[in-house]
Amino acid sequence: SKESRPQCSACFINSVSDSLESILELAKTEGMLFKWGSGTGSNLSSLREEDAILSGGGRASGPLSFMKGFDAFAGVIKSGGKTRRAAKMVILNADHPDVEKFIWCKAKEEKKAHTLIDNGYDASLDGEAYGSIFFQNANNSVRATDEFMQAVIEDRDWWTKSRITDQPVKRYKAREMMRMIAEATWQCGDPGMQFDTTINRWHTSKATARINASNPCSEYMFLDDSACNLSSLNLMKFLGPDGQFDVEAYRHAVDTMIMAQEILVDNASYPTEKIAKNSHDFRPLGLGYANLGGLLMALGIPYDSDQGRDWAAAVTAVMCGQAYLTSSRIAGDATGPCPGYAVNERSFLEVIRMHWESVSRIDARRVPAPLLRAAEECWRDAYELGKRAGYRNAQVTVLAPTGTIGFMMDCDTTGIEPDLALVKYKKLVGGGVIKIVNNTVPLALIRLGYTPEQADRIVSHIDSTGTIEGAPSLKPEHLAVFDCSFRPQNGARFIHYMGHVRMMAAVQPFISGAISKTINMPEESTAEDIVEAYIESWRLGLKAVAIYRDGSKRVQPLSSGTAKGAKGSTAGHTPAAAEKIVYCPVRRKLPDERQSITHKFSIGGHEGYITVGLYEDGMPGELFITMAKEGSTISGLMDSFATAVSYALQYGVPLKFFVDKFSHVRFEPSGWTGNPMVPYAKSIMDYIFRWLAAKFLGPEYALTEAGETQKLRPTEPEPQQALPFETAFSDAPLCSECGGLMTRNGSCYKCENCGGTSGCS
Repeated sequence: SKESRPQCSACFINSVSDSLESILELAKTEGMLFKWGSGTGSNLSSLREEDAILSGGGRASGPLSFMKGFDAFAGVIKSGGKTRRAAKMVILNADHPDVEKFIWCKAKEEKKAHTLIDNGYDASLDGEAYGSIFFQNANNSVRATDEFMQAVIEDRDWWTKSRITDQPVKRYKAREMMRMIAEATWQCGDPGMQFDTTINRWHTSKATARINASNPCSEYMFLDDSACNLSSLNLMKFLGPDGQFDVEAYRHAVDTMIMAQEILVDNASYPTEKIAKNSHDFRPLGLGYANLGGLLMALGIPYDSDQGRDWAAAVTAVMCGQAYLTSSRIAGDATGPCPGYAVNERSFLEVIRMHWESVSRIDARRVPAPLLRAAEECWRDAYELGKRAGYRNAQVTVLAPTGTIGFMMDCDTTGIEPDLALVKYKKLVGGGVIKIVNNTVPLALIRLGYTPEQADRIVSHIDSTGTIEGAPSLKPEHLAVFDCSFRPQNGARFIHYMGHVRMMAAVQPFISGAISKTINMPEESTAEDIVEAYIESWRLGLKAVAIYRDGSKRVQPLSSGTAKGAKGSTAGHTPAAAEKIVYCPVRRKLPDERQSITHKFSIGGHEGYITVGLYEDGMPGELFITMAKEGSTISGLMDSFATAVSYALQYGVPLKFFVDKFSHVRFEPSGWTGNPMVPYAKSIMDYIFRWLAAKFLGPEYALTEAGETQKLRPTEPEPQQALPFETAFSDAPLCSECGGLMTRNGSCYKCENCGGTSGCS
């Protein structure tokens, strides 16, 4: 049942054959996958072309007519019934007779949306304009062989072929077809391209069947009717305080994740019997990583550089090599290799050897010796052990997009992408905008030799202008470290689109599947630039490529600011004042090993301990309150309260606000403390925060009433907001004898604890 065996895979590939029964079965399967929040892809090239003769008489409607139906179902069901769109990939081979209609289908629908927007319809992603046109729930890709790409290079003819007779149907110039693909992509971002010959050259299970399709984001490429569960590692978690990448911890994490994903295969449910069989026979896994862009920036290495590409290749090689080594070790146990291994042993070992040989192309001068040594060791051991024991999994790694999930993983950048911009604005469903500022910049600046004061000034410049260009004290040679995909709103620098292509080419030899990555191109790019990008992607050995040209869409969910947009853009129809900026809080975690202070206290006979965890600058970042009477109600409340205060401190709430709010709060237990700094406490809360104030803000805070204005120490962060309340007791003094609260009694004050008076005649 779904309750006991959940659908653990996120990515599916479904087959379809040239019959109405199969087409309708695909619609049903896709609908069930969308219901559970998964994505799916199919190659529709097996369907006969439009106007082909049907066996029962009449003419076929062609793949595009069925694409409309599939798209409508996806739009209705959405992803898990939520607001997120369904994820879907549609592929058509370059020799299909309907390929020209396929190339232009989304571009033509985009023009309809533009017309509607120009006439006042809602331009948002889920608005009336885009909601009324076809093909918006799918990514489209043209599948091209080496034969087609070579014909493009040599400007030769290219024929499409009938799916019924296999005879030539229409002649094109291959270069003209490539130009059509690029022109449509220039207009709307689709279609992307998948390079069929390259994909199947790196296929471990050639004897079973070829690879025809992929999941929606093109990273999972395997047999039809198969599934893959995904996971990602945050690369920044393996960068130590000393700036060294912890290779052994990284390998251990890969080993653990592959084991966990392998266990999932037999403990998951699958939507069809064919997918279940292939999942158990080939057991494909999809381990990947996120935050490569953040890692390179933190290391002070430009993304678009030879050193950046070699670092990325080495990190990816260790991940995939260790994954296959773990897979082989599992196969060497009682479990044995996957059932599909025996018939595919030759292609398995051939592909593993190809991966291993690719390690030699990494320049040893540009990466740390331990990292490169680990890459060589992983692949050597994976190949040698695999020859004896086989492999438990036909595929082990992909590079998935990790978009929204990346935020939950504390990542500044997704998958293999560089950051889109140092300051980004993300539109929210229902209105509003989140401002997202890259948190890796200070770390990179310190590593590059800047002082904390210089780093603060540079980060403040970025926050106020949206770009690092022109920042005070920044050396020109360091600008490339902070280059991003998009041109910043007030700057000129960004990563050239070929930098994206070359980075993908550096890591592709060390990925079982492929890479979900969009090549970002500036608005002024031409269709010829896109042709160049597609051809170079094929030459460099990529399996798939997708392109986004800034300005090709009237609506852009994630941006670097208020860019001009496409020609004729109506982005200005929405007044700027209608968008509310929602600042995204950032948590500053304490290091794994931190200094702390433990203080014992006693209030009216109630004993306890305060433990304060400290940041490197000596300021508090977490609070633990332990009462002597464990298990009591007050102990549980204090523990919960301390957790809430700890999170607040880590999210930037100044300690002074807590001191102002909770000092002199009165409730039992109260009494003498024996601490000369806080001799009398009106409550446990009063004691804790007056002690914290004296320790971290200055001794004057323990003796004065809450709410009195005192100058913050330089290490105390500036207040983020005004207090929404007036603090009490702002005028009453404390008793000089016992430290108790003095209350006004006519023209003088009287202590509520010892009865002493002050100012009385």
